[in-house]
Amino acid sequence: MNTAMFGKFAGIMTVLVMIISFIFVPVAFAADDADTEDFTLSIMHMNDTHAHVEPMTRMVTAINEVREVKPDALLFHAGDVFSGTMYFNAFNGQADLAMMNLMNFDAMVFGNHEFDLGDREDGHKSLSEFVKKAHFPFVSSNIDFSGDAFMKDLVRDETLVDEPDNGEIYSSIIKEVDGEQIGIFGLTTEDTKDIASPVNVTFSDYKNAAEEAVQEFEDEGINKIIALTHIGYDSNPVVGNDLLLAEVDGIDVIVGGHSHTQLDEPVVVDRDEKGEVKDPTVIVQAFQYAEYLGTLDVNFDEDGVVVDHTGELLEVADKEADPEAVEVLQPYADEVDEIMTEETGAEALKDLPNPRQDNPGEDSVRATETALGNLVTDAMLAKAKEKFSDTEIALQNGGGIREAILKGPITVGEVISVLPFGNNPVIVDLTGAELKQALEHSVSQEPAESGGFLHVAGMRYTYDSTKEVGSRIKSMEMKQGDDYQPIDEGKTYLITTNGFTAQGGDGFDVFAKAYADGRVKDIGEIDWEQLRDYMVEDLNGQVDPEIEDRITDLKGETPIKEDGNPNGSELPKTATNMFSLILIGSILVVAGGTVLFLRKKKVR
Repeated sequence: MNTAMFGKFAGIMTVLVMIISFIFVPVAFAADDADTEDFTLSIMHMNDTHAHVEPMTRMVTAINEVREVKPDALLFHAGDVFSGTMYFNAFNGQADLAMMNLMNFDAMVFGNHEFDLGDREDGHKSLSEFVKKAHFPFVSSNIDFSGDAFMKDLVRDETLVDEPDNGEIYSSIIKEVDGEQIGIFGLTTEDTKDIASPVNVTFSDYKNAAEEAVQEFEDEGINKIIALTHIGYDSNPVVGNDLLLAEVDGIDVIVGGHSHTQLDEPVVVDRDEKGEVKDPTVIVQAFQYAEYLGTLDVNFDEDGVVVDHTGELLEVADKEADPEAVEVLQPYADEVDEIMTEETGAEALKDLPNPRQDNPGEDSVRATETALGNLVTDAMLAKAKEKFSDTEIALQNGGGIREAILKGPITVGEVISVLPFGNNPVIVDLTGAELKQALEHSVSQEPAESGGFLHVAGMRYTYDSTKEVGSRIKSMEMKQGDDYQPIDEGKTYLITTNGFTAQGGDGFDVFAKAYADGRVKDIGEIDWEQLRDYMVEDLNGQVDPEIEDRITDLKGETPIKEDGNPNGSELPKTATNMFSLILIGSILVVAGGTVLFLRKKKVR
């Protein structure tokens, strides 16, 4: 072969090699990529729905829409289905379950409110009926049900169950998604023993339970692990805290509840308790009351490490109600409508208005003391004291009081309309200085309205709306028997308020800090039920609250104390004038005496 022919042959071979490379090398790379391609897991979640059943007809639509795009998406409920509206009072969770059984949940964890009925039922009969009729399994790694006659037979003494049965309770389960095994376990706040009625049900350390569950999964080669929790996003670390739980190595995703936290975007924890770098843990939580469906997409590498994620909360109110869900709910809704007109056994002896302003300075539930606000806070304080006797003060944001009560028999519907949000009452440890900060924020918009304006019980305070914001509170006193004593800014007080305010709602940074410090404790009640029971039990059905000068705007006046009352009248002008004349005269006498002394000294 001569040189010219060899050159042509070499050229042809080169072209062939290039063509083959273009065809086969990308295919080879693609095959290699397929072997190491990241796995994406999609999750939907909700929490703390608290018997708000009606929004669930729209929740069904939201879930179905996500599944149209992501058919393998898992669906979880992070606890507290029980307690909050008349649907629970009437049906003990069965109305909620009727909706949930349309949604095809993959698992649910128990919330503290699932144990609300333990005392009155001598165990958890209603909870057992809820579990048995559920079309999904339950996960619980730190609850011992063996002491409860109704629940103990629903527990399967197994872990890592890959085909869990509906209506049964497991320590941990495994779901297979697109050929990948996903480990799932559940945790419930240990505080349940103090804020609900678990009776003979007991709770173990949440972190120890998590570490044991993770180890079991890893021993079986499962490296994608989800903790379904009802312990709170940043709650008391002693009894439950998702941020601290995330420090446990091996947990990839925490789907949380209990603190009613609205995480608009997922939170990532990538350091352990020593501050050293660890594999990322993604935390999500979807607020409350079936208002949002949480969505999360998590990308794992071949070693099961989270390498990327996206997530958001979908507002359910924007969706159309699912027709089947509406039909299923209708019999429950009809019965609830009838119950709402039932009388509580309490009677309002006069109209209790809930005024709003047309112009700043007018009476308003969001700007001035009202008899209804006093009734609500009196109920909060009395009922908090039944569980925590050291509670001294109650605070209620005016924006949470929504309707008036008319003279005459008070219906269940009226009570719920006054406090329609089903808020969880809590107790908070605050110093007197922090209480003053809260009150400063409360009156910062005066004389205009603010949803954060605080009604009070167990104390009274004065402020001056003519002063600069932040320097308006002039006195704070706590009620002791029939008397009032000054509140010590250095002392700590036990205060009850609602969960919304306690987490920093309405811009209360001082409460947000207390919440972050673990100084907020859910007392296991519902606010409207507190009000109903207080009117019937504590007031013997005779409801006649008054405005008592618990909150006084000085409007530029200077009060003096009269028998210890900081709300005393302004010093009389005649007295002021006389005092001024005496002061001026004294100054002149001293000045004159000084001049005379100096002259005599000079003459000498």
